[in-house]
Amino acid sequence: MKIFIILGAVNAFLSVALGAFGAHGLEKSVEPKYLEIWKTGVNYQMFHAIGLLIIGVLLGKLPASTLLSWSGWCMLIGIILFSGSLYALTLTKVGVLGAITPLGGISFLAAWVLLIIASVKYL
Repeated sequence: MKIFIILGAVNAFLSVALGAFGAHGLEKSVEPKYLEIWKTGVNYQMFHAIGLLIIGVLLGKLPASTLLSWSGWCMLIGIILFSGSLYALTLTKVGVLGAITPLGGISFLAAWVLLIIASVKYL
């Protein structure tokens, strides 16, 4: 429980910091297309940071659940792969990094499916 609340809070913090960096530090140094890619990474990181917080709270309220734990780990992996690859793509403009992004998206989808199953089972 505690780990997902901490991971959620850390990722929410990083999302705000990286959003500010994108808006103020990258605005004049990258093309608008790459700034939009950066913003997508920030948005998905924040959405899933909130998801991690929700999972942490649910783990504190419900019986121990491997479904919820796996959901949290999948969200974290998704943040790293999805948002991380978009940040790297923006900074390096190496297009092949975009090939990693869908793996993060699949991790996000798996996380939400696991959360749905856990909710049906335990709530």
